[in-house]
Amino acid sequence: MPPFAKLVEYFNWVAENDEKVRRIQGSFHAQLGEWHRLKIPEGSRVLEWGCGAGNLLERLNPANGVGLDLSEGMIAKATGRNGQKSNLVFKQGDIQAEVISESFDYIILSYLTGYLTDIEQALRNLHSASHARTRLIVTSLNNFWLWPLLWAQWLGLVTPQPQSNWLSTADLVNLLELAGWEVVEKSSQQWMPFNIPLLTPFLNRFVARLPGFRLFGITLTIVARPAQRKADINSPVSCSVIVPARNEAGNIRAALERIPVMGQQTEIIFVEGNSTDDTWEVIQREVTAYAGPHQVKALKQPGRGKWDAVRAGFAEASGDVLVIQDADLTAPPEDLTKFYDAIASGVAEFCNGSRLVYPMESQAMQFLNFMGNKFFALALSYVLGQPIKDSLCGTKMLLRADYIRLMQRIEVLGDFDPFGDFNLLFGASLLNLRIRDIPVRYKDRTYGETNISRFKHGWLLLKMTVFGLFRVRWS
Repeated sequence: MPPFAKLVEYFNWVAENDEKVRRIQGSFHAQLGEWHRLKIPEGSRVLEWGCGAGNLLERLNPANGVGLDLSEGMIAKATGRNGQKSNLVFKQGDIQAEVISESFDYIILSYLTGYLTDIEQALRNLHSASHARTRLIVTSLNNFWLWPLLWAQWLGLVTPQPQSNWLSTADLVNLLELAGWEVVEKSSQQWMPFNIPLLTPFLNRFVARLPGFRLFGITLTIVARPAQRKADINSPVSCSVIVPARNEAGNIRAALERIPVMGQQTEIIFVEGNSTDDTWEVIQREVTAYAGPHQVKALKQPGRGKWDAVRAGFAEASGDVLVIQDADLTAPPEDLTKFYDAIASGVAEFCNGSRLVYPMESQAMQFLNFMGNKFFALALSYVLGQPIKDSLCGTKMLLRADYIRLMQRIEVLGDFDPFGDFNLLFGASLLNLRIRDIPVRYKDRTYGETNISRFKHGWLLLKMTVFGLFRVRWS
């Protein structure tokens, strides 16, 4: 019997005989389902290959969910369980031979790669079902758990398995890259597959995600995006530059003169933030007199804090691309073209400025500030699951469409960040956007004093980092 037929026969048998084992493994599958729910918002368009009885797809509650599986027995079981739900469709299909032309927001391969005979071809076939912001979510069994799995089969805790591929994270990443997918995030989950009060949450939420310990989670998890950079926006596009300005009267004209033209049209929006000097009067005067290539607007922020100013500016912006440029100009506006090129080309989906690559001018950042930035960058890299070098640089750029989705995604976090840096980074992480650091040369101030209090705001940043650990990384 050929391997394909044997596999179909095996899963047809599993469809009829796995109820007892599924009950035993109930906590394990519930944990995996909750991790997928964290990555996939309700109401998304979701395609799952190797859907089995449809349990995971049902749990995700998609607006449009399509489940495909080799086994007619599994499809019959999934249809029987979910036949009355108009948002779920289950069909028989072979991922290694079939191409789906309908596009989805998320594509799931849950414990499927171990059974495939041509993983690379299967991954290539998925591109036809993707768009620029599609995220491919792959889970697989960690090699470390091979022998425990064999013992579990002997004890009747796991269904007997056919000959399978045992892939490391490096194997999976390599195959994804060969097939035209770029890995956004990789990790492992689950130290304890059974539900033991207090112990299971402690091991799975905390221990399994600590550096070093996370190498031994039962489930390997990878989030990837299409690497071929399908066009998500029409080029050239417009760009809106938001300039929050508090006590920055001496920098307004320089900002107008130095912000470069980006895309079809560049819009500059000054948001004045309750200054004690004449910043608002200067903004009004310079905007009225301006005769350059940009469209220029000015407004007063409705509340207090930089995040309030940024939100007000973004709400007023008309550009396809949104970027923050601090009015102190210590991060040079001339570098904004690098951010724009990365976003417009699709190389990055969220650009984060990094002041810690090139040598900085002598008064640009004091030693304690420098060490604080290093610490928060390391901590935030762990929280986000993606490396960043400078979490607190004010220059950040993303598409307007992604900003709208981001704001919806961070509603569950509440109003915790008065600066906005963590709001944007946490939101980008929750959306699985590809975050890229863009190095900038950090300059001395030429006017005014910083609005940041080293110790007061440092303590606030520390509290927000801890908040991120619990609400983003350890949720």
